[in-house]
Amino acid sequence: MRHALGLARRGLGNVWPNPAVGCLIVSDGRILARGWTQPGGRPHAEGEALERAGKDARGATVYLTLEPCSHHGRTPPCADALIAAGVARVVVATGDPDARVAGRGLTRLRDAGIAVEVGLLEGEARDLNAGFFKHREAGRPVVGLKLATTLDGKIATVTGESQWITGPEARAWGHRLRAEADAILVGSGTALTDDPALTCRLPGLGGRSPVRVVLDGRGRLGADSVLVATAGETPTWRLVGKGVPALPGVVDLVVPAGRDGHLDLDAALAALAGEGITRVMVEGGRGLATALMRADLVDSIDWFRAPALIGGDGMAALDALGIEEMGSLRHWRRRRLQILGDDILESLAPTT
Repeated sequence: MRHALGLARRGLGNVWPNPAVGCLIVSDGRILARGWTQPGGRPHAEGEALERAGKDARGATVYLTLEPCSHHGRTPPCADALIAAGVARVVVATGDPDARVAGRGLTRLRDAGIAVEVGLLEGEARDLNAGFFKHREAGRPVVGLKLATTLDGKIATVTGESQWITGPEARAWGHRLRAEADAILVGSGTALTDDPALTCRLPGLGGRSPVRVVLDGRGRLGADSVLVATAGETPTWRLVGKGVPALPGVVDLVVPAGRDGHLDLDAALAALAGEGITRVMVEGGRGLATALMRADLVDSIDWFRAPALIGGDGMAALDALGIEEMGSLRHWRRRRLQILGDDILESLAPTT
């Protein structure tokens, strides 16, 4: 199953709105075939593996990271394909939260006489497809915040200079995170100040750049920006208020304003979910990160820290969160700690 989860990870950022699924077909201790969800979500992992296994799949055991689908879409149900192939046993990490499946795939297999086991490495499987689960269960994508700071939590000097706080190994890992995201979200301030490309520039992964999204309620992004100029090469979207003029090649999603006059963040994430986005990586700026934290909309943090200090006159990673008592602190648990050159990456998740 852990091997199947590794296969599934290959699809992250490249298969939305579908989940990233891995499939392994085994017989007599020998791996017959491997499969994982292909770009755009089709073909499914099961179909890929069954095609490779051919007639050898009869009587085999199948390891699946997610319950097989049981509904007709652009492809027939994967549960039916497994039955037709004559497999004897299916081990599933976790059920599918999609209302069109939700246990029906498992029931179909059992009714066909196939032995079914569920729950092997379930936590890891749900974590890998956290975006898909959040999308189906809460109607929004999972939100990951990426921070790159000094030891004292600064993202820039007093003059705004920030390139580069972290070293090349950490920056390369940041591009890997981009490759696994469906979309990168930045605020209009970051888009104007940094004029970023927001693409994945790792060798061999140039085609894995996510959708680039700017929270641009007032339409501040200019037609001469890198994001707009390259919108024909890498999809570029804006979350905008009503009446904001269009930009060439950019897709606009109109979002209502909240009580504070800024775009409603819940509505903004729902709009992205409506387009099929399941995993959003937030890269800046400070105002957007703070607003998402205050609204309790951050599901994970990838925090890169360089062994350097800027001091009190530097620009902090977050603005005020309005916390007056220790009992109001939101606590995070460390899921992983990595050394990347001279820098440290902490991957964090909420404790609740």
